[in-house]
Amino acid sequence: MANIDIAARHAMSLEDAQHAANELAEDLSEKFEIDYGWEGDFIHFERPGADGSIEINAEIIHIQARLGLLFSFMKGKIEEEIRDYLGAHFDCSFDEPA
Repeated sequence: MANIDIAARHAMSLEDAQHAANELAEDLSEKFEIDYGWEGDFIHFERPGADGSIEINAEIIHIQARLGLLFSFMKGKIEEEIRDYLGAHFDCSFDEPA
């Protein structure tokens, strides 16, 4: 089992960030057959072999995931794709949030 924990600053309004996060969840749902749903400022997602959450607030997007054995072999690639997506859709910076 492997864990992903990525937090990044964004410069969007909360509403725009939530909209972009929803698009991310829809994209993940289509590509990886992931079920997801909103609970407050969190999107929770799951599928066999992976689950986690995306937290969105006024400054930070925080993605946490637990990967089962199959997906743990792809952890590096998954993290790279998440960072690329966040950079392209959220204009994120990846320095440690305060």
